[in-house]
Amino acid sequence: MAIVEHAFTPAAKSGFELRFLDLYRPGRALSFPCDAEGRVAFGEMSEACRANYWRACDGIGTVYSVPTVQPLID
Repeated sequence: MAIVEHAFTPAAKSGFELRFLDLYRPGRALSFPCDAEGRVAFGEMSEACRANYWRACDGIGTVYSVPTVQPLID
């Protein structure tokens, strides 16, 4: 089972998450609630969550994979 660090709790409302897999720690990822097209709601994110999002974006290809949109599974 993969360990996913959810960025903030409203994830369940959207039904999707934008997932950045950690390239060096298999099974680890950063995920952020998004819509079906991968758009995140920055206005609903805390400052720390936005910082994590930008850290993941800046680390694409070096620390994190290109993000994928994943449906949330109950």
